[in-house]
Amino acid sequence: MVNPPSTIQPILPAMLPLHSRNVAVIGAGAAGIVAARELRREGHKVVVLEKDNQIGGTWVYTSRVEADPIGLDPGREIIHSSLYSSLRTNLPREVMGYTDYPFVPRKSGSGDPRRFPVHTEVLKYLKEFGRDFGIHEMVRYETEVLNVGLVENNKWKVRSKTRHDCYIDEIYDAVVVCNGHYTEPRIADIPGINSWPGKQMHSHNYRVPEPFQDQVVVLIGGSASAVDICRDIAGVAKEVYVASRSVADETYEKHPGYDNMWRHPMIESAHRDGTVVFRNGNVVLADVILHCTGYKYHFPFLDTNGNVTVDDNCVGPLYEHVFPPVLAPWLSFVGLPWKVVPFPLCELQSKWIAGNLSGRFALPSQEEMMEDVKAFYSKLEASGTPKRYAHNMAGYQFDYDDWLAEQCGSPGIEEWRKQMYIAVSKKKLDRPETYRDEWEDDDLILQAEEDFIKHTSSRVVT
Repeated sequence: MVNPPSTIQPILPAMLPLHSRNVAVIGAGAAGIVAARELRREGHKVVVLEKDNQIGGTWVYTSRVEADPIGLDPGREIIHSSLYSSLRTNLPREVMGYTDYPFVPRKSGSGDPRRFPVHTEVLKYLKEFGRDFGIHEMVRYETEVLNVGLVENNKWKVRSKTRHDCYIDEIYDAVVVCNGHYTEPRIADIPGINSWPGKQMHSHNYRVPEPFQDQVVVLIGGSASAVDICRDIAGVAKEVYVASRSVADETYEKHPGYDNMWRHPMIESAHRDGTVVFRNGNVVLADVILHCTGYKYHFPFLDTNGNVTVDDNCVGPLYEHVFPPVLAPWLSFVGLPWKVVPFPLCELQSKWIAGNLSGRFALPSQEEMMEDVKAFYSKLEASGTPKRYAHNMAGYQFDYDDWLAEQCGSPGIEEWRKQMYIAVSKKKLDRPETYRDEWEDDDLILQAEEDFIKHTSSRVVT
């Protein structure tokens, strides 16, 4: 996608009274905690509703998995996180952190000081952010949001439940949705799968490779989790076959560096004798099909009377991926875009939301916002891009970030951060096995460290 952000500029009256709103933030992950900080900085009264007993969202690892390994049973107990035990970040910590709160190694030398650290290091960083900005005092832990619905005077009624089954109904001026989008699995459509006798699971429920010992595994997917997990499993499995829509139909090749892993095009069909047929004509007798096929946007608690829907995994209509025009600025979403550097993007979206709620910024008219959304959808259609890629910002995420920064009167994304991201993206493709531990961008690292000094000089990094 190369659709740039909107060119509509906000109307900024010379003098606007600033308003303090009562705002509910749903979720205390990376999006929710920075939203809470920016809202409070703008003078709003903030309550963060978090189902878990700690902040961190998807970065809170658990060895627990769901009873339904493929994630289709609507009655299952849902596990929020999709982390696997071996996960290391696929972005360097310099790029990854919030713009004014660098993700730097600890001065004590504890933890994982590498540029691409393990997931536990990210959770520590988020908890330190929460500590340093007083986020914890705004969070109600072990509180599940059951329903968010519009009531009179553009207010929102939020019903939640505590761990003691105490139900609470409250009225808020605005709601900011930060519940993440790595929990509800998307599954590949495979002809004949209902009669196939093997085991299916989704990467949402993958944690460690040991259960795949000596098995024949067909893994579907070509993005970050698929790249990591296929290598994880290959160390114990008998054979691993990686199928992807992005692979040409005639492809059949051994994975570089592995004697027991092969690349294939997508699966053609599955059969009751246990075989799986690929589009290149190859057939394997498989024990497991592992779907590394991404996730659905899912807001089971949200009732907007049809003003916001999820159609082919496109949340809309949303002005600039944040505001439903009919409900703006009283309902907003943080962190929907993908193929992005998420933390700085969430930070800028949150600044924009906070300023629009206070009256310091002003959105275009409802009609102008809707026209902008329609124009965006028209570009998708004209380019042959399915709606499910509407929030994919590969190719223009930094243009979007800089546009948000301009709306907020804030500095744009640093040039070193952009260049470092581009360099790492190229290395991931060229050297997927080693890009996390070998690099040639020391000049960019120095620029980052110089830039970080003004933010870390008074910060305690334990």
